[in-house]
Amino acid sequence: MGEEYNIYCDESCHLEHDDQPIMLFGAIWCPSAGVKNNLSALRQIKEKNHARGELKWTKISPSRESFFLEIIVYFFRTAGLNYRCLIVDGKKHLDHSYFNQGDHDSFYYKMYFYLLRNILSPDNKYSIYLDIKDTRSQMKIDRLRDILCSSFGDFQREMIKRIQHVRSKEVELLQVADLLTGAISYSNRRLKSSSSKATVVRTIQRYSGLTLQNSTPPWEEKFNLFHFSPRLRKP
Repeated sequence: MGEEYNIYCDESCHLEHDDQPIMLFGAIWCPSAGVKNNLSALRQIKEKNHARGELKWTKISPSRESFFLEIIVYFFRTAGLNYRCLIVDGKKHLDHSYFNQGDHDSFYYKMYFYLLRNILSPDNKYSIYLDIKDTRSQMKIDRLRDILCSSFGDFQREMIKRIQHVRSKEVELLQVADLLTGAISYSNRRLKSSSSKATVVRTIQRYSGLTLQNSTPPWEEKFNLFHFSPRLRKP
């Protein structure tokens, strides 16, 4: 088989009744052989900037703006480090009875399938790590692995080596996924609450050449965006 990759997934505005118009599923990935170097480089940036704790989107402030910009630049200048985001539009109007046979978890699996299908290849092997969210997490990821393996004909479970939960505070690459997903959420919700967050968004726009509010071609690898508009509830 080909290369081995690590994929780190995060969710934003994912709660069903949080009054947000969109939800987002983001994933950052790189060859497994490059994980150690990437983690080391990110930790060095944190040490240089005397940054403690997680490098999450919610932590952006004027005093830490240059630190977060350095993280963004690192991502775009590092070969093999890629990102994809699924933006679900019109969340509050989702017709779960149509999409999920009334099952909210079924929608969760569908969204992760749409997020990961453009990343996964039967020629490679993958370890997938998700930010832990709730007490039912293990059951949900076991089911997600079944769905992904079945969809790609990976009946021997050779392509997807593992799917497991991790705590974002312990994994800098998962924190970068949170940072990028947060920026896309901020842009698509057209928020203007923070000049520092706006600067981070503009930096991502400049490096990616994107507005962050439209889908990219499906073959785009470095920074891939996919807007998904599900069936809406009937009025």
